This record gives sequence, structure tokens and C-alpha cells, in this order.
Amino acid sequence: MQTLTEQHRTNFRGLVFDLDGTLVNSALDFPAIRRELGFPERVGLLEHIATLTDEDAVRHAHSVINRHEQEGADRAQWMPGAQLLLEALSDAGIPTAILTRNSRIATRRTCEVLDIPIARILTRDDCAPKPEPDGLLRIARHFGLPPSRMIYVGDFVDDLTAARRAGMAGCLYRNRRNGGYASQARFVIDHFRELRVLLG
Repeated sequence: MQTLTEQHRTNFRGLVFDLDGTLVNSALDFPAIRRELGFPERVGLLEHIATLTDEDAVRHAHSVINRHEQEGADRAQWMPGAQLLLEALSDAGIPTAILTRNSRIATRRTCEVLDIPIARILTRDDCAPKPEPDGLLRIARHFGLPPSRMIYVGDFVDDLTAARRAGMAGCLYRNRRNGGYASQARFVIDHFRELRVLLG
């Protein structure tokens, strides 16, 4: 685990962000979703759906998750410093993208509510969900950058795993609950102002 410094400015030319829990707080209550669906704890929602064989159960599960995500999108709020950082990255012309496990429609609504200034966005409807690296690799190809020259910022172990599998530097946006993932991250930040050293 390292601290980002100005020396890293020439090493990294692009940034990818997770959405919920990283750029924004949508207050999604995953335990409540699991209780409503009768899903087990400690298993990803999408991963558990993939084990279901009943098509009606699959449709119902997606409907419940989509409803929660839409409600979360409507109440989404910026994480401290995230909006200012994205505006600065845009002004500096630094390639920036979002990769999220949320649905396309909920992600679009979040971007509308907060006027998020990022055009390149991939959701679970566009690629295999994290921790699979597909989305990150597609983003790197879109920007014409080697994955090794990019950083993926997220708040969960799946983000760090996806970054590692893609050959990107994983950066943990640390909060009061996820510090245990720090050992799996190349970088750790506690506030988005720490990423401003990459602006040049």
C-alpha cells in the first residue's frame, strides 16, 4: 500500500471510479435487499441470482434490486470532494470513466440527479460485473491507454480485485467499514483531494 504523490503524476494517465459508495452515497441497504429476497448473507446479489434456475425468481430478484437502485439514485448525494475532483479532472483533460455494478437505468438517473461530468460509463448491463476485469479493460481500450497507466478507485474488495485482474492500480476509498481491504490496494485515500496530486 502506497500514498499517492506528485511522483506518480507521470505514471498514471487515466482514472476510473466506482459509483455507489465511492463517488456518491445512494444509501443502498444491501441487508434489506437480501431480506426482501431471502438471499444469503456474504454472497453478492448478482452472484446469487446467477445460481437461480427459476426464470420467475430471476425476474423478481432483478425487479427488487432495480427498484432499490432507482430509489437510491433519486436520493444520491456527492461524497465529500468528489464533485470538485471530477470537475478538475475534466478541466485538465484527464481521461475519466465510471464502472459500476448498478443497472444502466439507475446509473443514468444518478448522473442526471447530480449532473456527473463523465461521459464514459459502463454498468452491469454493458459488461461482466466486477470483480471480472472486462469493463476496466474495455475502458482502457477506449482511451487508448495501457491498463498499467490507469487507476481504479472504489470502496469494496470487488473493485480492488477487478483492478488487479485488469492490470490496473487499485485505489481504496477508505471509510469506517472497509479498512480491512487496504492490504489489497496499491493506494488508499481517505478524501478525494488526495487524488489532486495527479492533476499536474
